[in-house]
Amino acid sequence: MPERIHLAANNPDLGGGEQVLLRHAEALLDLGHPVTVVAADSPTEVLDAAAGVGADVVAIRADGRRDYLRRLRAWDRTERDGVLWCHGLVPALATAGHARRIVHLHQDPRGRAQAVAARVARRGALATLVPSSDMAGRVPGSRAHANWTSDLPLLERSGERSGDVGYLGRISTDKGVDVLARALARTGVPGSLLLAGDSRYVTAADVRTVEDALSALGPRAVRLGHTTPAELFGRVDLVVFPSVWPEPFGLVVAEAMAAGVPLVISDAGALPEVAGPDHPWVARAGDADDLARVLERALGATPEEARDVTGRARRRWEEQYSPQAGRLRVEALLASLGVA
Repeated sequence: MPERIHLAANNPDLGGGEQVLLRHAEALLDLGHPVTVVAADSPTEVLDAAAGVGADVVAIRADGRRDYLRRLRAWDRTERDGVLWCHGLVPALATAGHARRIVHLHQDPRGRAQAVAARVARRGALATLVPSSDMAGRVPGSRAHANWTSDLPLLERSGERSGDVGYLGRISTDKGVDVLARALARTGVPGSLLLAGDSRYVTAADVRTVEDALSALGPRAVRLGHTTPAELFGRVDLVVFPSVWPEPFGLVVAEAMAAGVPLVISDAGALPEVAGPDHPWVARAGDADDLARVLERALGATPEEARDVTGRARRRWEEQYSPQAGRLRVEALLASLGVA
C-alpha cells in the first residue's frame, strides 16, 4: 500500500499556501496515497476543505501560533507515521530535525529572523521545495516544484472589444496597482480598470498611495470586490499583473493562461518564468511608462495575434500548470525521494 502522506498547514484559514496544500492533497489521493491534513483547529477552513476533497484531518488544538508550533511538534513526535510535508515555514520550524519531512516554502523568508528560522526548519529534510526556479536561486539547496491551478475551462471570447483591463489580486503597492493606474492614465486606452480583490493586510499608508493613483482614473476605476477569476476574465479584453516585488510564482498568471485571456505581466520574480520565454507582453517592474507602452501594444494586437499568444499560453498551461501536470510532478518528486 502506498505510504501515508501528512500535509501540515501554515495557517488554519485558506490563504495561497493552503490552496496549494489542498491541490497537493488531491494529487496525492489520485495517486493512491492515504492523505492526512494537519492544521490548527480554529478557524476550520483548511480542515473543512481537506475533508471535502477526501483527506483525513487532524485538528491541533492551539491557542495562537506559538501554541500551534509546540503542539504540532509534540503530535509529530508521537503520532505521525509516514511522510510529513510541511507547507510553509511554521510547520517546518515546528518539526525541525524530525525524520522523513519535506519542507515546502511558498514565499521567500523575509528578514534576518525568518532566514535563520528557515535554516533551522530545513535541518534533516528530505528536500526543500520552492515554487519556481527564480525563487530557488534565492534559497540555496532548494529545488523548484511549480504550483498548478484547478481545472479551468477555456473561455469563449467574442470578437468585440471594450478596451477594459482587469486586475486580480491584493490591492497594494507591492502588487503594482498604483503603477498600473499611472500607466493607464498615460495611455489613450478608453476602457475601465476592473479591480478584483481587496486591501486586507495592507497598511493605511499603502492604501493611501494606491487610492491616490486610482483617483486619477476617476470613474474608470471600477472595484468589483471578491470576484472569481472566471468572472473577471470574461469581462475584460486583457488582464494585467504588474507586481514590483519578486513574486515566488504567479498563480493568477497561470489561471489567465488556462482561460485563454490575453495578459500583460511585469518582469518581477517568477512571473516571466510562469508565462514562458516567448510571452511578448512583459513590462519592467515599477516602470509606469514602459507598462503603458506594453498595454497599448497588447490592446492593439490583431485578433489573429492575440489568438496566437493565448493559444501558446493555454498549451503551456496544459503542459506545466494543469492538474494533470501537477500530479505527474508530485509522482516524480516522490519517486526521486524514495517515497513509495
